[in-house]
Amino acid sequence: MKGQRVAYRYAKSLLSLATEQNMLEQAFADMQLIADTCNTSKDFVVFLRSPVVKADKKISVINTVFTDKLSVISAGFIRIITTHRREIYLAEIANSFVEQYRELKKIATAEVTTASPLDEKLRNRIREIVRQTEGREVFMIEKVDPGIIGGIIVKVGDRRYDGSIMRKLRQLRQDFSKNAYVSQL
Repeated sequence: MKGQRVAYRYAKSLLSLATEQNMLEQAFADMQLIADTCNTSKDFVVFLRSPVVKADKKISVINTVFTDKLSVISAGFIRIITTHRREIYLAEIANSFVEQYRELKKIATAEVTTASPLDEKLRNRIREIVRQTEGREVFMIEKVDPGIIGGIIVKVGDRRYDGSIMRKLRQLRQDFSKNAYVSQL
């Protein structure tokens, strides 16, 4: 819980600073890069959270990993959070920044789960339906889960549409377990 609050506050301050300096798009691209790196490399996150490694070593590694990829504002921001021993929250800060940016730009995040990968036509159709229901632009996170057998599950905010075959099978199983028919033998 503490980490989420810290991440939210630091992300909000970076968002304000980037907006003030007209570098919002660069900061977003940088935080998206950091979030993607942290989400794909758990070793990097473990390294950042290690209390044994000194702050100057962490800054050196961060600079090496993101050489010439970060804008001046993001590099300075990372230096500040590392000096204040908040680098353990870098992944959360980056993810929080991306969420706050999308909220500021009125971009809805839709998590779409299907049994097989989407083709471009279906992807565009889903994006259009969500855009019409939400009334704003859509960023889609696609997941493939063969366990749902078929159909689609779409989550936008706190709403969820579950049109999967697995849910329908569970519903049928529940309906049959009620046994509305009792034999007269």
